[in-house]
Amino acid sequence: MLKFLKRWLGGGKRENWDEDDENEDEDEEDETLPAIDAPPVARFHPQIPAHTRVYVIGDIHGRADLLRQLHDLIRADWSELPTEWRKVVVYLGDYIDRGEESKQVIDLLLDDPLPDCERIFLKGNHEAELQDFLVNPTGGHLWTQFGGMATALSYQVHVPPMISAEERMRTLRDQLLEAMPTSHQAFFSSLRFRYELGDYYFVHAGVRPGIPFNRQRPPDLLWIREPFLLHDTPMEKMVVHGHTVMESPVQAPHRIGIDTGAWYSGRLTCLILEGGDQRFLMTGPTPR
Repeated sequence: MLKFLKRWLGGGKRENWDEDDENEDEDEEDETLPAIDAPPVARFHPQIPAHTRVYVIGDIHGRADLLRQLHDLIRADWSELPTEWRKVVVYLGDYIDRGEESKQVIDLLLDDPLPDCERIFLKGNHEAELQDFLVNPTGGHLWTQFGGMATALSYQVHVPPMISAEERMRTLRDQLLEAMPTSHQAFFSSLRFRYELGDYYFVHAGVRPGIPFNRQRPPDLLWIREPFLLHDTPMEKMVVHGHTVMESPVQAPHRIGIDTGAWYSGRLTCLILEGGDQRFLMTGPTPR
């Protein structure tokens, strides 16, 4: 099943990752770190700091309609919180591709955001592929093959088919850059690879087991599947992630997965964390 998901959803990290894209951990020279056993971690009950409520939103993939619905549910959920409480909203990445409204998703996040809260925007593998394509269009076939053309169409970009493949990719890149607002380009450039709060570690895809969290590399944070998904014991912190689609949220000893395939299932999931509690909000299924 995992191999099927990897093939269908673009799993597996890129072999030609450009380390110039990463502005953290610059002292690490090797692409693949040797496994270093992290200290053993006893089973624990992860906690969020007091007077804080965290909302974690899974992969959106161009479903602006579902994001609006989920934002409404979140507003209703926090309406009775004391004004002095800290509200944090974490987006796990993959805002774009596959669904029809990638541009509209970014418009919503920038122009009509959830009010009076801290907003943390993480990078997904689809945003990483888009950025790679904008720099190197001749290598952009990977992005277009797993949903990128839907993003281009959401920016009203259409490329004539009767040209060479290389010219088609360059033309697509040039037109997309021209059509994409500078605020959107700045948004994609500002995305983070990770976020930590309390006993939780938030990333797009997961982490590589056996590597301390402070030595995790971007390709794994964006792309990893089996080594992380098949791990079955607690880690340094509870990892909250998206990237791998499941019918419903997954709660395991080391991870909580909340990618419920919103772009086709109509179920966009939000994990709510408060103290030691975990609960979920989810949009109703309105598949396209």
